[in-house]
Amino acid sequence: MAIYLTELDKNTHHFPPTERALDDPNGLLAFGGDLSPDRILSGYQNGIFPWYGPGEPILWWSPAPRAVFDPNTYTPSKSLKKFQRKHNYQVSINSATKQVIRCCSSVRTAEETWLNEDMIHAYSLLAELGHCHSTEVWSDGKLIGGLYGISIGKIFCGESMFSLQTNASKLALWYFCQHFSAHGGQLIDCQVMNPHLKSLGAFELERDQFMHYLLSFKDKPLHSGCFNAQWLTCKA
Repeated sequence: MAIYLTELDKNTHHFPPTERALDDPNGLLAFGGDLSPDRILSGYQNGIFPWYGPGEPILWWSPAPRAVFDPNTYTPSKSLKKFQRKHNYQVSINSATKQVIRCCSSVRTAEETWLNEDMIHAYSLLAELGHCHSTEVWSDGKLIGGLYGISIGKIFCGESMFSLQTNASKLALWYFCQHFSAHGGQLIDCQVMNPHLKSLGAFELERDQFMHYLLSFKDKPLHSGCFNAQWLTCKA
């Protein structure tokens, strides 16, 4: 069966409506364009993100349903709380964003990762411009886990996470949720549900529900200082 997709115009940052996204593969909407900061941000502001594998053109997606976390109701497991009391790992925000991005790529095989050098460069540039942010987990001064994503108003679009030691990425999510909530954050997008995300408390929204949240909060600022580089603390 033939699949007809919109090829993006390299001279504009316009995307087709998300309602045109395919059901199979779920959410595939368009191809082409580039990974410039303006285009990527335009995509996120409209519920669209890039993802593509080796040998493929740049592909743009808006899946339905959408996997999300509510930072205001997120609750870590009792075992995670107990683990952190025992290990007392340190958690920071925006202290090593480029390193986190590269670690998210390096812990996966070439066949598994969409984070090729072009994507790493694109998100690193977005970090320099103040749009891409990370949470880092440290043990004895060594980076052992973290997550990163794009901030769109009061929505945080999570892109990837990694762990080099047990529970490191879970701690990054827990601490980030509390910090983001305290600064007015309303929703964390994690794109497509999988068993790991579900085990952490993610749930699904239909596309129209997700777009309602996005349109409601994408232009509303977080409280001052949310993404200043700092150490994070967490209420158990």
